[in-house]
Amino acid sequence: MGSLFEELEAREAAARTRVEVLKAELAEVSGRLSAAWEGLDRLRIARETVAEVLAEMTPQKPGVAVDAGRPTAGEPVASAYAGAERQDAPGPVRAKQIVPRIGLPAETGKIEGTRSKLKRLVDRGWLDEDTPGMFAPARRRGGASPNSR
Repeated sequence: MGSLFEELEAREAAARTRVEVLKAELAEVSGRLSAAWEGLDRLRIARETVAEVLAEMTPQKPGVAVDAGRPTAGEPVASAYAGAERQDAPGPVRAKQIVPRIGLPAETGKIEGTRSKLKRLVDRGWLDEDTPGMFAPARRRGGASPNSR
């Protein structure tokens, strides 16, 4: 009888080890999922913010809606993607011009943080920075969308 109990204890220990391994894998996957959700939210917020800023910088065109994810009924909005060549702003803009338009105080820290985010949008193909510090909507290159990779 002693060997039967030893066998059951060994199987229980193996099952406990497997449970601990699976818990660790679950924690890792949960962390990666959380990071992916955060990245998705940051991209959505960046898209909405750029669309709002660009819409405020240009005269509004009637009947064009912004794809910012939350326009309200009856609210006049303009698209960040309006125009055949995506020419929404009269020209490139600086981070310090954008900061007050998105409701942040015009402090050095806020301007630098916004500039950093704009540079990431340049890296991702959403904006162009032909002149250092001057940001404009990305021009389409080769017919590819800035979202395609």
